Amino acid sequence: MTTTNIYLTFNGNCEDAFTFYKSVFGGEFNYLGHYGDMPAKEPLSAEVANKVMHVGLPIGGDTMLMGDDAAHFFGGKEVVIGTNMSIMISPDSETEARRIFEQLSVGGTVQQALEAMFWGDLYGAFTDKFGIQWKISFPLK
Repeated sequence: MTTTNIYLTFNGNCEDAFTFYKSVFGGEFNYLGHYGDMPAKEPLSAEVANKVMHVGLPIGGDTMLMGDDAAHFFGGKEVVIGTNMSIMISPDSETEARRIFEQLSVGGTVQQALEAMFWGDLYGAFTDKFGIQWKISFPLK
């Protein structure tokens, strides 16, 4: 069954925010990774290396609250509060992930092509033609 989750992007305070959310909702992070943990093409500054690449906090039985620090640390756009949320879709199959990505991104802007990532997922991100931000992720392993 395809699941839908909430994805939040922060301007450098993701870990603080998720520590707060964890204190409210309880539970444990299912993943907390920093940019310094990923394979880098070139060395990262200490500031960037310590920013959150991805964090997941299960809340309730079927919902995952996920987040990261903004890509502006790598020269991307800075986060504008109010546009820092995405809908994260986790399909049941690679075929369904590709179908959803291809159909929803028509007329929109792709920020990350749908491709295999170092953490083992097929992942892509885009803004649809209506300005809604989406992330598609399917575990390949």
